[in-house]
Amino acid sequence: MPGYAIVYFNARGRCESMRMLMADQGVDWKEEVVIFDDTWLKGDLKKEAMFGQLPGFKDGDFTMYQSNAILRHLARNHGIYGKTPIEAAQIDMVNDGVEDLRLKYSHLIYQNYENGKEDYIKALATEYGHFERILSKNNGGKSFLVGDQISFVDYNLVDLLMNHQVLAPDSLSGFPLLSAYVTCICSRPKLQAFLSSDAHKKRPINGNGKQ
Repeated sequence: MPGYAIVYFNARGRCESMRMLMADQGVDWKEEVVIFDDTWLKGDLKKEAMFGQLPGFKDGDFTMYQSNAILRHLARNHGIYGKTPIEAAQIDMVNDGVEDLRLKYSHLIYQNYENGKEDYIKALATEYGHFERILSKNNGGKSFLVGDQISFVDYNLVDLLMNHQVLAPDSLSGFPLLSAYVTCICSRPKLQAFLSSDAHKKRPINGNGKQ
């Protein structure tokens, strides 16, 4: 059976949610690590990559780009894209909200860390409030963001929230549903094993060393 491979820099970045998904679903994959100053800037990979961006993802002979498209592809392959078209639409909607927050986080990390960190952390309460309300409307916040089974958006949000717990360790303290949700997702046996591994812990969160 053709395998999966992640083509990306030596960072968790936009690929850690994919890794979490695959680990939790019991899927193996390879890492094709791209060296920024060498392979990326001096080689042909940037020219070959669609939109000139990474990550890339290989599914056998098929190579694709765009991190959220990759997550959706994996979700379809492994049956975690909702049980109905309505659930799939809800998952897409919530994932767009996760993407909005991830873009703000990326802007802080790569463009405005020193000057913007304090204001960014103050604004997290509003951002977290959206997801706390979403959780509260699904089984009282005792399961997943959408429906009664895990979906790709759960991995995406939990990855981002874990990054924020490094940036602002107490930021989840006023959000009991989100806090319990992160703990619950991360305690899933296969995912917990991945998060405890050197493959996760020793990989930098971001490519510029800021976190």
